[in-house]
Amino acid sequence: MPPPPPTNATHPRARADLQAPNLDRRTGAAMQQQQPVTPVSGRAGAQPEPFTPRGTPRLRRRDSSASAPSTPSARRRPTTFREDVGHAAAETYLVTRLAFILLRSLGVGYRWISQLAALLIYAVLLMPGFIRVGYYYFFSSQVLRSVVYGDQPRNRLDLYIPRDRSKANPVVAFVTGGAWIIGYKAWGALLGRRLAERGIIVACIDYRNFPQGTISDMVSDATEGIAFICDSVASYGGDPNQIYLMGQSAGAHISACALLEQAVKESKGEEISWSVTQIKAYFGLSGGYNMENLVDHFHERGLYRSIFLSIMEGRRSLSHFSPEIVTKKLNPEAIALLPQFVLFHGTGDYSIPSSASEAYVDALKKAGAKAKLQLYKGKTHTDVFVQDPLRGGKDPLVEDVVSIIHADNPNACEKYDSSPIPERLVSEWQIQLARQISPF
Repeated sequence: MPPPPPTNATHPRARADLQAPNLDRRTGAAMQQQQPVTPVSGRAGAQPEPFTPRGTPRLRRRDSSASAPSTPSARRRPTTFREDVGHAAAETYLVTRLAFILLRSLGVGYRWISQLAALLIYAVLLMPGFIRVGYYYFFSSQVLRSVVYGDQPRNRLDLYIPRDRSKANPVVAFVTGGAWIIGYKAWGALLGRRLAERGIIVACIDYRNFPQGTISDMVSDATEGIAFICDSVASYGGDPNQIYLMGQSAGAHISACALLEQAVKESKGEEISWSVTQIKAYFGLSGGYNMENLVDHFHERGLYRSIFLSIMEGRRSLSHFSPEIVTKKLNPEAIALLPQFVLFHGTGDYSIPSSASEAYVDALKKAGAKAKLQLYKGKTHTDVFVQDPLRGGKDPLVEDVVSIIHADNPNACEKYDSSPIPERLVSEWQIQLARQISPF
């Protein structure tokens, strides 16, 4: 779960649908206001060629013409400096407003207040790197911000487009972390930049957080975002036959829930908006997959039991939103649909212990699914996702992900291996101090 870098911008026309809902205090459920939205980044254009998945699911096609660009090169009208500043101000207002709503919901507690203080110091220490990533995020022509993918609040995604668009590029649909509370699409800016530099399109999916929504809302948003990517990515220069699903921390949990839920529906012949067979592999980074086993752990870490159970819609729902438990109950037809699972975890992670990924890989293998585990010795929850890429040079996580995506393309591997090595963004002493202070 990375700390907040500089926030991005939502188009002014999109602000009306981002009002926070009322929270039902008896159930913890979010009573979401339904409001119409207007696409902010899309323009009418040609329909991408429909992808034909393996098998014969009842695939419900969606109209993506309203959000797809008119050309595969994903060109858009250049924005003025005034517009960019306006976008940044609107997004900053949104995040700040949601933060105050969150604080009101959490109340007063020693642990989370100390965690919040540590987070602020951590962010200040790494601010030089965050500022540079933020500049790329706001002003790079390779970033398409706040593309609308659905009709719910915060149904937006950011696209990171490689410079080389001479051929269709592989695609990673990425769901960011944030303890189900502070998740935000801009948190994936550094990963998006690094993978785009290696010829991979990255779509960072935003979703409703608590108290805007509860876990079923988050899974629903992720599902809708994945459907949009499967249908529309060809219009942005992506290869619909090379789509990968990835999540980090809470995002790993949410995306795994969405994938398994879709597999169950598809195995039963129910109507679906995207097929599990369109996903070539699932990448889970520092995720938790058995919520029943993590309730007490999160409570000790400052995510109080009452709040966590409200997010998960009650204790009875924990098993339903635990991918490890769900996997053990899947029928053979659903297991056969699943892509390969590749789980990454640092052995020094004390936010979500690496044993969570180890247990889930074992459960997947016993169920007959393809799964493997990559452990990073001594790495913490934020080392793999934040500190390592800020150091510059070869990023272990990026290298491992790229090696899988480009496994069948030796020319791409050779091309990007000879490309310039990313520069360092933050001094080592700041990274080491931030690592010690990090609340994650």
